[in-house]
Amino acid sequence: MNVSAVVLTKNEEGNIGPCLSTLQWVDEIIVVDSQSTDNTVAHARALTGRVYVEPWRGFGPQKNFGIDQASGKWILIIDADERVTEELQKEILAVIAPVKGRSVVGFRIPRRNYFYGSWMKNGGMFPDYQIRLFMKHVGRYDDTLLHENLIIQGNLGTLQSPLDHHSIPSIAHHVRKMQHYTSLAAMEKLKKIQKVSGLTLMSHHLVILFKTFILKSGWKDGLPGLVAALFAGMHTFVKYAKAYEMLEIHPCRSHSSHVSDRL
Repeated sequence: MNVSAVVLTKNEEGNIGPCLSTLQWVDEIIVVDSQSTDNTVAHARALTGRVYVEPWRGFGPQKNFGIDQASGKWILIIDADERVTEELQKEILAVIAPVKGRSVVGFRIPRRNYFYGSWMKNGGMFPDYQIRLFMKHVGRYDDTLLHENLIIQGNLGTLQSPLDHHSIPSIAHHVRKMQHYTSLAAMEKLKKIQKVSGLTLMSHHLVILFKTFILKSGWKDGLPGLVAALFAGMHTFVKYAKAYEMLEIHPCRSHSSHVSDRL
């Protein structure tokens, strides 16, 4: 078996069908569901026989579980809100073809992020390279709460064809996602800092807004680019505000557990 796709889900009934339909070319699809309360599991089982319903372990450990179930030589990690384009499919099949003396064991894949229906070409959101294709025996994720890291033992290559990421379909979705992710980001931040100053609360989000909209040319994406930049700054502010709350107002919250709902 050559390629195994691993997909994490939690309440993704609207995404899982379109996602898996772009993966029917792989040798094996493994879905690891974190106890969804909607019809995600039923939809997934209609398209693949390898669906595991597991308690949430964290992004990295959950992906490692999926990797452990895989039989393929190569692992392709895909989120439920992502779609493998036909061009990417062809490129993947080409680069994993057996080559004598191969030194590359994994590949970065560019990602097209769609916010509110628009492809965000600027603001630091493209090409947004992600290491998603790698040989099973060389890759393992760490247990970072947010933006888990894939540790690869070996050389990496870079693909040209993009992975489409329908990350933020609406403003309401963006607000919900920010609420969840800023809690995880605050907990990660508290592993590195012991205090949140007033200057930090007042300035960091403005710096992110300026970098995203001006320095990284987010303004070129028009009004969607402005909205995305404002959310980026807000995300930073809320993250530090929650870290401040965990440290100064409700210290016990810095040790509380969070159940993921990748939105």
